Amino acid sequence: FNRIYDGIIARMNREGGATAADWVNERSAEELAGIFWRYGEEPESRAIARAIIRERARTPFRTTGQLAEVIARSKRGRRRIHPATQCFQALRIAVNGELTALERGLEGAIRLLRPGGRVAVIAFHSLEDRLVKQCLARHAGHWESLQAGGRVWRGDLPAVKVLTRKPGVPTAVE
Repeated sequence: FNRIYDGIIARMNREGGATAADWVNERSAEELAGIFWRYGEEPESRAIARAIIRERARTPFRTTGQLAEVIARSKRGRRRIHPATQCFQALRIAVNGELTALERGLEGAIRLLRPGGRVAVIAFHSLEDRLVKQCLARHAGHWESLQAGGRVWRGDLPAVKVLTRKPGVPTAVE
């Protein structure tokens, strides 16, 4: 692992903004737990956040190894993946503002579509997949009949037609 200040997790914008080290060493337990829960879907987010707060009171986090060790110690049971994986994912997403960037990109792509055009999105985890589905659902909208007659569009514009409801998944060969 590299030193945290050399980039615990690479930022998309290396020119400025808080680093993951800043987040881990300065945020409150509530904020860290929220990040781990929201962006890492980490079920033990509160316990991990409390462990981080206790450890950094003794010494600030300087390496990813140090952070990974504290996270691993604070989690119960055995895992298929390294115990810190979900927290590191959460920090990366938060530091980079990845979901905000994805949403802005989707909205921009939809606005640029010509009639008959298509947008294809590859999502790498459930948070991205959920955000894409929600955005497309808002734009797919629906027509609602009015009691006085006529109808009104309920949804974001421009309107789109969702062509696939379920994600495509690669075959074993792919």
